[in-house]
Amino acid sequence: MKILAIEKELKPVDWNNESQTLIEEAKSAYKLLLSGDLREIYFTENKNAVLILECENKIVAKQLLDKLPLVMKGLIEFEILELHPYTGFTRLMNLE
Repeated sequence: MKILAIEKELKPVDWNNESQTLIEEAKSAYKLLLSGDLREIYFTENKNAVLILECENKIVAKQLLDKLPLVMKGLIEFEILELHPYTGFTRLMNLE
């Protein structure tokens, strides 16, 4: 199942003081990418991470994301959403 995970900061953070944590975060994200659980990763214009995961369900996605260093330190969390196939094109078909 495709999962969309949108990061949000839980409190103001001085990221200059978190350089080692950010390195560990990048290593963890790379491991998720290599495992196939993380398919895509982006930053928004506001520098929030957006991840596309491929895993069994939202529970598994949360378990994976909860192991990220920034989550473990309580600096960020993720909104986790299941992505389902778009079915709107059926409205264009004559199904009768």
